Amino acid sequence: MKIISSEQIQSLGITPEKCVEWVKEAFLIKERCQLPPKISLHPQGTDFINTMPCILPSEYHTFGCKVVTRIKGQHPALNSEMMMFDTLSGKMTALVNTDWITAMRTGAVAALAINTFRQSKSKIYSFVGLGVMGHATLDCLFATNKNQPLTIRLKKYKDHAEKTMERYPDYDNVSWEVVETMEELVDCADVVVSCITDANGLLVNDTDLFKPGVLVVPVHTRGFQNCDTVFDKIFADDEGHVKGFKYFSQFRQFAEIGDVLSGRIAGRANDVERILSYNIGLGLHDVLYSEKIIKLLQ
Repeated sequence: MKIISSEQIQSLGITPEKCVEWVKEAFLIKERCQLPPKISLHPQGTDFINTMPCILPSEYHTFGCKVVTRIKGQHPALNSEMMMFDTLSGKMTALVNTDWITAMRTGAVAALAINTFRQSKSKIYSFVGLGVMGHATLDCLFATNKNQPLTIRLKKYKDHAEKTMERYPDYDNVSWEVVETMEELVDCADVVVSCITDANGLLVNDTDLFKPGVLVVPVHTRGFQNCDTVFDKIFADDEGHVKGFKYFSQFRQFAEIGDVLSGRIAGRANDVERILSYNIGLGLHDVLYSEKIIKLLQ
């Protein structure tokens, strides 16, 4: 059995473009996977321990189960490991640290959702939550939009906005703004991305502040419940992740992201639709990433 560290994975130099390519591939094989909903346990408060199993299509001969924990006050707050098995022998083949995988596949899905559902003339991209997931999303967004002018608007919190701007000094197509409030963050924004992992209540109380044509991408579910019933379309990485939402039955129109990528369902129909795309996180992405990384290390 192999034990694969985060350092080994990062030494491979996997690009953000490749990360976006891999999550798209995963969405396109999703209907052939065995992918039960994640099991979430809560040891205290908003802390969680999730188990995320998935069997890939038969040609992969692979089962994986990720355990991810989030404990408030710890640094990093998120930690995760993947157990990989051969489905023909039933034997465990690898234990993979998935801290890097979790961050990059999450950012890749968010960037893929942005590239798929944004309006055609999007200019202002607003971000709240500028930790590991926020930076991974920016990595993937910048990598897949190298020739497009991007105005990145950041919600101020401690010194996170300043450190984020320092992280990306060499992007001539990127300009920056920093604002104090959520109302300023969403004002006239074409895309709003939230990578906050712990939020109480709504992030924006008045849904009228979201302009026609806006795309909202909550990397976690918190903070945008009031948009569920008034936005024109809701997308998610998996229906099972959202059908327990309080307002699921009141969604005006719902589909999975994979159905849009495969061409089975239309995505954005015009530049005035307000769209919400939930990125909850699929064990499928973690297992496929782990499978590809194991092969790269052979």
